[in-house]
Amino acid sequence: MSFLDNPAFIQFFKYALTGGLATAVHIVIFHLACWKLFPALQAEDLAVKYLRLDPAGVDNKTRARNSMLGNFTAFLISNMVAYITNVLWVFQGGRHTLFVEILLFYAVSGISIVLGTLLMGWLIRRFNVLTTWAFACNIFTSVMINYALRKFFIFAG
Repeated sequence: MSFLDNPAFIQFFKYALTGGLATAVHIVIFHLACWKLFPALQAEDLAVKYLRLDPAGVDNKTRARNSMLGNFTAFLISNMVAYITNVLWVFQGGRHTLFVEILLFYAVSGISIVLGTLLMGWLIRRFNVLTTWAFACNIFTSVMINYALRKFFIFAG
């Protein structure tokens, strides 16, 4: 039996695909929010360079706060995308009622997003890290925590 026939590998592969979709949604919403709603982008950020956006100049304290607000906004939307795709394609529901399942899904994701968002804000305030790279650290932190908690605490299989 090859690893391609392994149900755990297939499940993780599906999880990675749906996570990629949710992450893409998160990245788009984050950058839109940090461009238009909560100015946090800098001229050196990749989205600004490649999409030729016009960022508002803000100080690091404001940029740190606004990046965290933009991240929270993106989280609310991308996490629902993650939940829907996980339920439809990756995991089996049934361990909890629908309401409890969604509540737990947001709680688990909330833990990871809070830790990642705090890390992002700290990196910007303390080390003047570019918003793009601080955001990437946030995404990495969230992905590492979410799979295990979703698999073992929320869904039946």
